[in-house]
Amino acid sequence: MARIKDLYEKEVAPALMNKFSYKSVMQIPKLDKVVINVGCGEARDNPKVVDSIVSDLMQITGQRPIVCKAKKSVANFKLREGMNIGVKVTLRGDRMYEFVDRLFNVALPRVRDFRGINPNSFDGHGNYSLGITEQLIFPEIDYDKIDAIRGMDIAFVTTAKTDEEARELLSALGAPYAK
Repeated sequence: MARIKDLYEKEVAPALMNKFSYKSVMQIPKLDKVVINVGCGEARDNPKVVDSIVSDLMQITGQRPIVCKAKKSVANFKLREGMNIGVKVTLRGDRMYEFVDRLFNVALPRVRDFRGINPNSFDGHGNYSLGITEQLIFPEIDYDKIDAIRGMDIAFVTTAKTDEEARELLSALGAPYAK
């Protein structure tokens, strides 16, 4: 079992139950899924870029990502309908908890001058979004084998009803919030 999942079941869930005085265990917020998205605008000029992004995300998450295609043509961006414009992967279950554990405890502390993540990046419905500027913070990525430094967007989707509940959930799971 994933270490963070074990922590959630033994310590976090009972603590949240007491703090917010829920009447049922089904009201306790939990992590539903984690979505990792990498946009690649340069893929319209060089289709090989998508393959390198897919391999990087596969190493980081342990799951094969899907390639997102453009839904509409936009002349100003030289974009045609059906062109590859991004890559995303949705993690659930044990893979999600393993990724969150590695992100909070290994990858984020490797960021230079890291002071914590923004505690105000919630969307009003209990979901948290985080942007990372380079994939090199993950230890699975070999610096010599990448072709370019790319960032990614990470969205934590929770079952919490409010941002305060989600903030408590993520901080109990080990999210390093800035003071």
